[in-house]
Amino acid sequence: MGSTPQPRRGNTRQRIQDVALELFAEQGYEKTSLREISERLDVTKAALYYHFKTKEDILVSIFDDRNRPIEELIAWGREQPRTLETKQELLHRYSEALASTAPLFRFMQENQATVRDLSIGGTIKDRLLAVIDLIKEPEAPLTDQVRCVTALFAMHAGMFALKDLEGDPEDKRKAVLEVACELVTRAHSPGSGK
Repeated sequence: MGSTPQPRRGNTRQRIQDVALELFAEQGYEKTSLREISERLDVTKAALYYHFKTKEDILVSIFDDRNRPIEELIAWGREQPRTLETKQELLHRYSEALASTAPLFRFMQENQATVRDLSIGGTIKDRLLAVIDLIKEPEAPLTDQVRCVTALFAMHAGMFALKDLEGDPEDKRKAVLEVACELVTRAHSPGSGK
């Protein structure tokens, strides 16, 4: 019989997340309904409700699943010596994690107010502060602390500010990473707070 193969049942949750994130990015979180998500998936709302009761449940699951590498990175960083080499490695790994979750970070950038008001808003802020704490020294001069914070924000901003710039996305990611590493290296150098 010439039947069309059906997607495996275990992929349904992932398909819902992918379609929801696509719709959230296209038209915004607030303007996307569960009905639209189920229609795009070509499933009933009941089938969607089996996996997720609300849009926020979907968004939280996307965030949790796709940010697991960031949590693992924070745990790794906390176990490492606070050396320049560790901080540079942390930036390299963070850059790769950002690249692998680019659609989610683009959504968060474009929907900041919504994300801030949802339950994940505080978690996102806490994770960002945890990464910052791993690359800056609390007793460093203020200018060095600013360099470290700027390094991390440069990595985030680079995903959006450079997307329309001509060039290979990987080359752009590496260029932003190089600048971030230079900032952290400068902050780590003796007498750099001047």
